Amino acid sequence: MSASRIVVTGIGASSPIGGTAPESWSALLGGASGTRTLEHEWVEELQLPVTFAAEALVRPETVLARPMAKRLDPSSQFALVAAMEAWEDAGAPEVDPDRLGVDFATGIGGVWTLLDAWDTLKEKGPRRVMPMTVPMLMPNAAAGNLSLHFGARAFARTVASACASSTESIVNAMEHLQDGLADVVIAGGTESAIHPITIASFASMQALSKRNDDPAHASRPTSIDRDGFVMGEGAAALILETEEHAKARGARIYAYVVGGGVTADSYHITANDPEGKGASRAVEQALAMADASPDDVTHINAHATSTPVGDPNEYQALRTVFGSRVDEIPVSATKASTGHLLGGTGALEAVFTILALRDRVAPPTINLTEQDPEVPFAISGTSLDLGSGDQLAISNSFGFGGHNAVVAFASA
Repeated sequence: MSASRIVVTGIGASSPIGGTAPESWSALLGGASGTRTLEHEWVEELQLPVTFAAEALVRPETVLARPMAKRLDPSSQFALVAAMEAWEDAGAPEVDPDRLGVDFATGIGGVWTLLDAWDTLKEKGPRRVMPMTVPMLMPNAAAGNLSLHFGARAFARTVASACASSTESIVNAMEHLQDGLADVVIAGGTESAIHPITIASFASMQALSKRNDDPAHASRPTSIDRDGFVMGEGAAALILETEEHAKARGARIYAYVVGGGVTADSYHITANDPEGKGASRAVEQALAMADASPDDVTHINAHATSTPVGDPNEYQALRTVFGSRVDEIPVSATKASTGHLLGGTGALEAVFTILALRDRVAPPTINLTEQDPEVPFAISGTSLDLGSGDQLAISNSFGFGGHNAVVAFASA
């Protein structure tokens, strides 16, 4: 592994609160909620128990050329929209295709393509199933299509570790750059799984909020009256480079990617380890890689999904690492605004963490009525000033299957 420092030179996002990264960040700081009542006929037809979600504010097919959009599942459409924005934001780096890689994740993949094809098969027969069905539904479709679009030939890799997926991909991208496998990597994650079957399934396991009468306030991490998470959709992308490559081309540097940790709980397929051992080890790994101590951390973007069990489990995991200081570090729980993008959530929250360091502000956590005494984070419904001086932040993601991923960023 080389001693190269890894930098972020471009960001892009399509989220429930904005069609671009700057729009999403501005809306987040303004206290926006991306959760709305679903207007689809199938909500009423199927009598779904949850009638709201955080759909992307801008549909990707309105951004992409029609022939391109038709060949892609919505999850890949979102990925391409976010990556194109990030690439332009980075100044469209001139890089040898053999030195350009892709690390792009999803938690579920092309669920809309898969289930639409199943309906077509049942209703119209096998001859009407599209030839592109499998290339559109496969989980690696987003990474493969980004490789094709940008001419990336170093590698195109996909992580599918549920809600930890895109944070894990960012950690992988950092390591691939440090290992000398590429000079530039397009990293991130995507998800478009607001579908009747996923809503019904998550609702059946009592994971979703059921505030059908007040969707904008349904996602309320750390609030004592939280009752589940809100499904979201969208994608986010980062352009990562070695510092040498970025400086040689005069690129603007948003932040440094200084550490990452990836662990497994081996506890339960859906529940977190209540002692948070795997999560705390992931944080410790990220800080060790960053050559930092817990006292150096100035901001935390919490996974904080707004579930009754998950939020206190994360608090306990962080308290294991930070001790009582965890109650003093400014924490943001941005899923209150965006909902939970599943495999895309870590990448979107990485973008927010990077911008928090740039602007030296911890974004607000909306919908916090009365804070749960079991989750006494230093969290606020208004933005918190991070102060001057060097900044170090971590962003956490935890997923079904016992996956834990943490990435650490330092201010530029």
